[in-house]
Amino acid sequence: MGMHMARNLHKAGLLAALYNRTTAKATALAAELGVKACASLAELGAASDTVVSCVSADADVIEVATALSTALPRGALLIDCSTVGSDTAQRAAALLLPRGIAFMDCPVSGGVEGARDATLAIMAGGDEASFDRAQPVLKALGRAVTLFGPVGMGQAAKATNQIMCAGIIEAVSEAMAFAHAQGLPLEQLIETLGKGAGSSWYFVHRAPNMVRGSYPAGFRVRLHAKDLGICHDMAARFGVALPVVERMLREYAELTARGFGDEDISSTYRLKSELFERTNIMKAPPLRGDP
Repeated sequence: MGMHMARNLHKAGLLAALYNRTTAKATALAAELGVKACASLAELGAASDTVVSCVSADADVIEVATALSTALPRGALLIDCSTVGSDTAQRAAALLLPRGIAFMDCPVSGGVEGARDATLAIMAGGDEASFDRAQPVLKALGRAVTLFGPVGMGQAAKATNQIMCAGIIEAVSEAMAFAHAQGLPLEQLIETLGKGAGSSWYFVHRAPNMVRGSYPAGFRVRLHAKDLGICHDMAARFGVALPVVERMLREYAELTARGFGDEDISSTYRLKSELFERTNIMKAPPLRGDP
């Protein structure tokens, strides 16, 4: 997603330099876009007044904030588009505050397609002044940009989104396994139900993966499992266990154990289809007396 986001910042005339921990990726993208590839976060920070980061885990966000806290100039802004815990966003902001550097947590939703097409939904946490300043950057990346409150509230909104994604992809996988068992023409089913009341982004864009039996990474199983772990922890602070979250964590653990952790989350269809295979009715003829 980060590469697509960098390309869209470049299209908007906002990208001066970039950095990636994999040097070859940074060098190739910098050559494509005609910008500078920095050898370190310190070099990137020294050349910037605004930085956009998108990394995988909570520890990564703290590492980025720590490195940039001594490199960015006073008055700079770090916009973090990662999905992490609200408390991690607040820790990152606290690291930067003494240096006069503003921080915003701005996690995104919309998948690889949204990153590519600059149609991401962006959930922001931070102060009003930083949000106003970040507008050109955020509007270059997404279509729906909303400030939900102070630092950490963007992550709370994203956690809400991730719970919804879990329930929807489970329902889509279950429905498609059911449809397959009924012998329905699945491509026609997607075309028709994609226009019905039960449709969703995941149904339209990921049910075709289930028909093909191929799950190229749009949103990896292991990353959604990480996000749902965050949701689990946030709910646990209220003494609550969320059934959808707990169920999908178990399913993702099973997929990961089988070696499917880097597949798209639509691969949960593998488990749903097995429900029918185990009862030997996937292609069984109707029972005598059935209409």
